[in-house]
Amino acid sequence: MKVLGISSSPRDNGNSDLLLRQALAGASSAGAEAEYLRLNKLNISPCTACGACYATGMCITEDDFQIVLPKMLQARRLIFASPIYFMSVCAQAKILIDRCQCLWARKYLLKRALCLPEGEQRLGMAIAVGATKNTKMFDSIRLTMKYYFDALDMGYFANLFVSSVDEAGKIADNQKAMEDAFRLGTELADAEGHDPKETIEVELIG
Repeated sequence: MKVLGISSSPRDNGNSDLLLRQALAGASSAGAEAEYLRLNKLNISPCTACGACYATGMCITEDDFQIVLPKMLQARRLIFASPIYFMSVCAQAKILIDRCQCLWARKYLLKRALCLPEGEQRLGMAIAVGATKNTKMFDSIRLTMKYYFDALDMGYFANLFVSSVDEAGKIADNQKAMEDAFRLGTELADAEGHDPKETIEVELIG
């Protein structure tokens, strides 16, 4: 079982990043092979809407997306973590998600299989942390991640959303959030046969 964790936080020891590391630790404790990937260390350009992927299912822009793409396709489980900026995912997250238009084209326009043999369940989990108490910020994350996971042929396993946390690293003081991240990571690794219509919702409101 391979679990890929993608951190989009631009900050060292960002709050969403720390929760992601906890979730990956949980997955590892369940026997999964966990890999951590930080987008801020990579050079990924925005989608240019050139349309080339509509004919080939492949993105023709050569950059570090070509490193991330096979990792996303090979993972049986994926945990995506982002801080919330202006009620949505941060720029680093959105650039990667937009570049997955090639996967949408491959799946829906070209009708090609993405990666794993038919029947092997793939699942994704989202982690997001926002500074305000306004829980409407989570609505945008849910919708964005729903379609991102769909492009990857992944069921939407769980959300871990935390509000009212801003200072870098402050989430480490939130024992409940850290415990939930570890627990959900463990459950994600063990979630064979999970009903794809059911998404576990964990919201911690400050």
